[in-house]
Amino acid sequence: MLFLLELVPPLLLGLLLARRRPQLASRLAPPLVRWGVPFSLMGLVLRGGLRWQMAEMLVLALAVVAGGLLLVHALPRQFPGPAERLGAVVGNTAYFGIPAALALLPPAALGYAISYDLAATLFTWTLGPSLIARRPLAWRSLLQALVASPASQGLLGAVLLQLTPWHTQLAGWLWWPARAVVWLSLVVLGLRMAAVLGSPLPRSLWPSLVTKLLLFPAAVLALALGLRLPPLLLAPLVLQAAAPTAVSVLLLSEAEVSAAEAAGRAAGRAAGGVAAAGDAGLAQRPAALVLWSTLLALVSVPLWAWLLGLAGLSPPAAAS
Repeated sequence: MLFLLELVPPLLLGLLLARRRPQLASRLAPPLVRWGVPFSLMGLVLRGGLRWQMAEMLVLALAVVAGGLLLVHALPRQFPGPAERLGAVVGNTAYFGIPAALALLPPAALGYAISYDLAATLFTWTLGPSLIARRPLAWRSLLQALVASPASQGLLGAVLLQLTPWHTQLAGWLWWPARAVVWLSLVVLGLRMAAVLGSPLPRSLWPSLVTKLLLFPAAVLALALGLRLPPLLLAPLVLQAAAPTAVSVLLLSEAEVSAAEAAGRAAGRAAGGVAAAGDAGLAQRPAALVLWSTLLALVSVPLWAWLLGLAGLSPPAAAS
């Protein structure tokens, strides 16, 4: 019940606001990503505490996300486009996964959930633009994206604050403002979901949906069991892997559509106009995937937490 109370009210508020202010998401998202996400990550990381084991989660998260992407890339019939491939692996670990961890896991596990989010965010915003646009990877652009990532800035800020003698007090002061940013992020997610609410899920997206909510977290759970990870590390790893498709997949797709439309207008050719219009589906498909995976994850993520607790694979405070 606490999980639903964390997520459902701000999502509903976003859906309601979208009726009167359909452009509100476009206005809120840029400052939220630029300033809110680093600030929120600083507060959450400080509250969870910086421990060397968090580096282990960073490596694990990068490995499972990269490995999952390679696997779905090898199945072009089931995952025909880059948005479908990213959407099957990259989860909404910030707007959905961290609130889920707050509701379903003890405070000691929060740092590991944030570590997964940092790794996934770095991966998505560093490699995602090139993958969505089908451009070859360039090390200079990847490094620039890594430095500019909100996750990198938030982590750096948390490390600097952790080195001060006031880090405990700062963690307390930043806790509720950081939670407020998470809540506002869920409102923005609701605003985004409203744009495709009522639209059916295309059949071509079913493989991505099933993979994201069921197959990918199941594979991560099998890996964690094989590595004999402790429950405090295993539970946030699996729950973050079970998070619904990331909004960043939609944002990257929208940016690519805008770039294609701008190129078509600049060219002034009929072929360019047709290509830009045809690319509109590039944003519609991930929007539908974000919507349906988020709605279904309201049920599937608590089920994953319940299964972990039933099997004794979740920290005691979460299993109670």
